[in-house]
Amino acid sequence: MKIAIIGASAGIGLETVRQALERGHDVTTLSRRMVPLPDQPRLTKVQGSATNQDDVRIAVEGADAILMTLGVKSPFATTLFSDSARLLLKILGEKGSSPTLIVLTGFGAGDSWGYNSVPMKLMFTLLLKKVYADKSEQERVIAGGYPRWEIVRPGRLTNGAMTGCYRVLDQLVGGMKVGAISRADVAHFMLGQAENPTYLGKYPALTY
Repeated sequence: MKIAIIGASAGIGLETVRQALERGHDVTTLSRRMVPLPDQPRLTKVQGSATNQDDVRIAVEGADAILMTLGVKSPFATTLFSDSARLLLKILGEKGSSPTLIVLTGFGAGDSWGYNSVPMKLMFTLLLKKVYADKSEQERVIAGGYPRWEIVRPGRLTNGAMTGCYRVLDQLVGGMKVGAISRADVAHFMLGQAENPTYLGKYPALTY
């Protein structure tokens, strides 16, 4: 299948590219920095912005599934997540296509905020409040404006190896514990859902 990955030069995005190529998929990436992987026939690299209409249009052309794995390094206010979501939905609407859309946010976005542990709430308030405010808006835009989506909310990210063994929690329950998970396992889940989406219209949280 053909998979477009928006935000692919590092972290979960880059790991998803690697795994998708290993599984034999055709992959088109969009990122500000060129994806640090060797050129190969099944990989098309687009260097550009997730908020540039021409760049996004090129990246998603003919895609069977789109994975949004954007990230920011700054804790300051941003509108990258929500702006890119609005633009992507606009482009897909104009094209009249509905590929499976798998969007990465994080546990703590949207209505999951209240289910975080006290230490995590404190960290979010001090360090990530503005970033997660825009991730929450991104979730609202996607869920309210597209028919075929999943929003993935991993817990605390690590650089551990892919295990393929993790819990998927698709309901918010009092006392639930969402802890660590490796970026490689998040990529494993997102790619699996691109191939066979079983959580459409849901917000699966990922943890060990």
